[in-house]
Amino acid sequence: MHLQTLGEKEIISTLIALALLLISAYGMGTLFEKIKAPRVVGEILGGMLWGGSCLYLCFPEMVDSVFAAYPEEGKVLNIFYQLGLIFLMFLSGYNTNIEVDKKNGKIITCVLIGATVLPMLGALPFISLFSEGYIGVLGNEVAFGIVFTIGVAITSIPVISKIFFDMGIMNTTFSNTILTVATLQDLCLWILLNAATRIATTGVVKLVDMLVVVVITLGLFVIVKLISDHTRTWKHQMKAVHFYSISFAVLLFVCAVLSHLGINIMYSAFLVGYVLKAVVGYNEETKAKMDAMGNFAFSFFIPIYFALVGIQLNVINDFSFAKFALFFVIAFGLEAAGTLMMLVFTNLTTVSKINFAVTMNARGGPGIVLATVAYANGIISLEFFTVLILTTMLSSLIAGYWLRRQQKKDANVFMVLTKSEKE
Repeated sequence: MHLQTLGEKEIISTLIALALLLISAYGMGTLFEKIKAPRVVGEILGGMLWGGSCLYLCFPEMVDSVFAAYPEEGKVLNIFYQLGLIFLMFLSGYNTNIEVDKKNGKIITCVLIGATVLPMLGALPFISLFSEGYIGVLGNEVAFGIVFTIGVAITSIPVISKIFFDMGIMNTTFSNTILTVATLQDLCLWILLNAATRIATTGVVKLVDMLVVVVITLGLFVIVKLISDHTRTWKHQMKAVHFYSISFAVLLFVCAVLSHLGINIMYSAFLVGYVLKAVVGYNEETKAKMDAMGNFAFSFFIPIYFALVGIQLNVINDFSFAKFALFFVIAFGLEAAGTLMMLVFTNLTTVSKINFAVTMNARGGPGIVLATVAYANGIISLEFFTVLILTTMLSSLIAGYWLRRQQKKDANVFMVLTKSEKE
């Protein structure tokens, strides 16, 4: 058996492209961290520097000589793109903990319904308004409608967590409520996204088949949840190199197998990370290994993934600022309004209600995953892909700065949430 390989010039060109993506993502990500903004937004902007919104607009031949130096370079870079997505979802699954706090049950329920169900229902009348020009090459209206409603309601766990850590309010009632709701919300939306990709790729739009996909996807998580709840943590000591090799092999193999069953790679990686936590536990030794894996992934594969997202954005051509502004107002408004409507039934202070409404609008990583998966599967157009990414970036920035402003005004605003506590 003989394996074909790239020529020396092609390999060098690929390495240079990866290096430039990493440098720009790191530089812009670091800059955004210094101004107290989400790093992921900076990493996407780092990729945009090389795209049609910046350098490619002025020096197309120079940029092509690096990022399109040979016909297959886009496919080679796409491998790193897919690995970044897989590791991002794998690490998200490992760090996911779905445990509803009974003391906060009413607030959690109200925020979950207000930030998920109500915005998605409110988005339905607007689907036809945006479908022309925003629907993908497959022209599947059902899949597009699902993605559209998800884009309105999705919230980011990684971005919110980073903001909470930076502000020193992690493990407060406010942060725990937000993260629990975001976890439950994202689980529901990943299931819907998996159903949308299956419908788009098969071309089947029958209600029964759609329900079957949702049930199978949800059933997989239920099985995984039961396994994780009843699995005894493996106590066997394993060398780090063996731990990583086995974890990577299982991750890639399961993603491939489930893909043949119609389960999206993104969702498969999430499930593998969730199961791994149940099998190997969350003790200090295992956590150290996973932290090391995360440090490597967030230093190489994931920044490249975000930078490659950015390089595809083109806000100069084939982009309507007016339509973007309209979608952003609808998405941000429905999410905030739905949350506020449901929180009327709680004893939260007015400030706390507003903080929940704004924070649930931070779309971050999951919003980017939604856009990239939907675009890759032909569900949405390049323009809507750009709109979703820009909405994600702007909403995350607003949430971060809003929370810091509230903390500056009142240091206890995230500790004292209800009217009775304030009295």
